[in-house]
Amino acid sequence: MRGDLCLRSMRFLLIALCISWVSLAWSTETLQPPAGEHHHSGSASQPPPAPETSHHDHAAPAVTAHDHPAPTAAQSHDHGSHAPPPAPAAATHDGHHDHQANAPQPAEPAGHVHAAPTLGDDHSAHAQHGEQGGSNHTMTHPGLPTRWIFPTIGLMLLITLWTLYRRPPELTAQKTYNMANIPLIGILVRFLNSSYLPLVVLKVISVAFFLLVVIAGLFGSSSPERNLATVFVWNYWWPIVVVSVFLIGSAWCAICPWDTMASWLVRWRLWKRRLPHPGLNLKVPVWLRNVYPALVLFMGLTWLELGIGVTAIPHLTAQLALVMVFLSLISLILFERKAFCRYFCPVGRTMGCYSRIAPIEIRPQVESICTSCKTMECYNGSAEIEPCPTHLTVGRFSQNTYCISCGNCVLSCPHKNVSWRLRPMGSEAGSQARPLWDTSWFMLFLLGITSFHGVTMMSFWNEWIFGVAKLIGESGQLIVSFSILMMAGFVVPILFYALAIAATLKVIPAGTRFGRLFLGLAFSALPLAFVYHLAHNMEHLFREGGDLTALILNPFGVGVQAMSAADRHAQMMQTFVPEEYLFATQSGLMLIGFWLSVRIIRYRGVGLLASGASLQGKGLVPILLFALLVSGFNFWLLSHEMVMRF
Repeated sequence: MRGDLCLRSMRFLLIALCISWVSLAWSTETLQPPAGEHHHSGSASQPPPAPETSHHDHAAPAVTAHDHPAPTAAQSHDHGSHAPPPAPAAATHDGHHDHQANAPQPAEPAGHVHAAPTLGDDHSAHAQHGEQGGSNHTMTHPGLPTRWIFPTIGLMLLITLWTLYRRPPELTAQKTYNMANIPLIGILVRFLNSSYLPLVVLKVISVAFFLLVVIAGLFGSSSPERNLATVFVWNYWWPIVVVSVFLIGSAWCAICPWDTMASWLVRWRLWKRRLPHPGLNLKVPVWLRNVYPALVLFMGLTWLELGIGVTAIPHLTAQLALVMVFLSLISLILFERKAFCRYFCPVGRTMGCYSRIAPIEIRPQVESICTSCKTMECYNGSAEIEPCPTHLTVGRFSQNTYCISCGNCVLSCPHKNVSWRLRPMGSEAGSQARPLWDTSWFMLFLLGITSFHGVTMMSFWNEWIFGVAKLIGESGQLIVSFSILMMAGFVVPILFYALAIAATLKVIPAGTRFGRLFLGLAFSALPLAFVYHLAHNMEHLFREGGDLTALILNPFGVGVQAMSAADRHAQMMQTFVPEEYLFATQSGLMLIGFWLSVRIIRYRGVGLLASGASLQGKGLVPILLFALLVSGFNFWLLSHEMVMRF
């Protein structure tokens, strides 16, 4: 009786919230200030002023082109200081955002270096950013307007309300469609499946461009916005790789230059199988046969990116790329097949997790053929084709997690029974994928890592860093302060998830273990992390990409001056697509992610209880509130002005 009353109360509360959100959205849109009146959408509090003794001495000798001043972790993409810069002229954006538009300034010297958010220096030495006469203004992206946020959150509340009234779904076989039979697309699929030559060509192009990026990073301009390495890797490659999962799953792994170069160096051939394999062919130790190594590397890369500021230092970006090739090479020499791709690669494992919600998969066309197959060329390989690099058998696996889309199974199958297939988005995460502890922790940490990236690009991030430093009495280097906040950013979403699971145990019949619910519902975090990852990186892709053609023609930045504040502002405002389309896409992605999360919760809840019953009604309330909380927080991040990378 009490549970029914609780459920009815929750439903009425959600109805009231929906009405409130719609009303608030309407009033916000109606009461928009006229053009010329400014409303600052960022943090209300301003960074504290720096002591007078902390100002740069501009009479100091100029920094050379390859000298990188070492600002603190507190900067974290705020390439200025924790002290407020001189007030620039304001530019009105969309009638209600207050953006700092700097008046045109004299061109900066070619050797100008943007301060990277590093951990290795005294924070008191960076009250202002003005190396070599460069701009001392922080450039920010406009936040997502409330006219997009409120209606989207209202729709999320309606989806939540609908879910509470729905009966649990029935688990039925998911319909799939062979992509080779789709008009036009099928021509491309059949061409790629016909031989190894198309993939070899793509790999050669990938490696050639990779080498160009590395050379540019090592020997080109130290200005990050003028160097192909930093602009392409962080503003193009990484956002596009994440977006590609939405369309082609883990296909990037098939042409990854890290693995391609390592394979060529070990085998000394472009594609044909080499027997015996020129390496030690050791089995990976049992304690490493999981994705925890990849998770640790991903956390380490995040620390380097946001703490050391690799994104703004071309030569460090190039060195990091070479380190990944080296790790892949060592793994290929030591272990059998491609252990780096399966267990260690942070990008590959992130793509593997995200591809669980992708709408495509590599699967058999006729399952009975795989069932009766005795030779299993997909697993063992053939005379010319390498075996599956991640130890998969096509007829026996039902998840994309470890598939790197290399195409070996497609080419080696004597029955030509393997192909790309379309499937409902999120179907694998909803019911097919097995819940395991390592992948569950990886998905939950992804949620924290993606949101933490957004937090560090907010205007209030400096205040947080200095607040922690003051609290723990840290001075000089801010390594500990940054690391504390980073780990908190990773762990807090997991704590909220654990609280949601604990609350679920309170409202369902006794007998179900905490671990069973924790593992089963962890998949719901995946689309929430994925869509915010997409929405956040769209800002970098469309606002900071710049002229890629000019960068490719002049990858070293020879003879090009560093961008002034006015140049960066003009680049930011000239997006590849109309700004309203960008806002609409970001809002749509957030809505799709929430809908996928709810769908996964419903399907994962089928038969989840110890009694065999399904999670429904009031049992869904805590985990649905968790999904709403995460989506609301990520919307809050998107609503703030975001500091540019460099």
